[in-house]
Amino acid sequence: MALFIRRPRQLILTAQGQALLNVLSSSFDTIAETVTKLRRPPTRYAVTISTTPAVGARWLLPWVCLLREAHPQIDLSIQVSHEAVALDGIVADMAIRYGVGPWPGLAMEKLFDNVFVPTCSPSLGLREPAELVHHTLLHFSSSQAVPPVSWASWQRQAKVPGLDVSAGLVFSDETHSIAAALDGQGVALMSRYLIEDELRQGRLVQPFGPELMEAPFCLVYPPDRLKEPSIAAVRDWVVGLMVPMSRERPSLDNQAPCMARS
Repeated sequence: MALFIRRPRQLILTAQGQALLNVLSSSFDTIAETVTKLRRPPTRYAVTISTTPAVGARWLLPWVCLLREAHPQIDLSIQVSHEAVALDGIVADMAIRYGVGPWPGLAMEKLFDNVFVPTCSPSLGLREPAELVHHTLLHFSSSQAVPPVSWASWQRQAKVPGLDVSAGLVFSDETHSIAAALDGQGVALMSRYLIEDELRQGRLVQPFGPELMEAPFCLVYPPDRLKEPSIAAVRDWVVGLMVPMSRERPSLDNQAPCMARS
């Protein structure tokens, strides 16, 4: 099949050659556009979520790998604070907050309940509430927040004779209270959900009650921000962490849970 006619100093396309040229030109243009897109750096999205130090370190951090695997274009920033920061897209985009508000203008989704329990290292050998008077109480107290549960509120139910609920070690960060309990420094009053790994592994024990039910932690965000794919993706990731307790969680002892999953 002749695609062109050769003449002195000139090539003239035949009808068949012109038809093929049209198809090839369109195909080469499409290839060039695709190569340009592949060479272009991917668009990145920054999302900031605010939460307490304990929730950030013990609930979000072990699962960040899932978000990064599903949405590598999202740069997540976890901002820890006991204060309710502005969700204006500048300070933060969404938050995990203690309690149920009210938070005007914000959508709210319940994440998990808070059941506070006495907990300590099994090395202390605690069995009965009466033995608590011989051990150090570990307290969480921050100038930025009122702790949801204190040893004083626990004692009002337990009524342990001779227990001085004002004595002991005081920490401004709940994670430090947990670390002290793991080290056998005393007995902490902690949300059971945040120490479920240590309880399951036997590194911490709940020697006795009573248990105190308090307000839950909730995810809050401006509802119109869900129109943004990056905000919707982070919201789905956080809500998706609410899995049955039987599902295996990355161990906090593992420094690279994502590598352990691969």
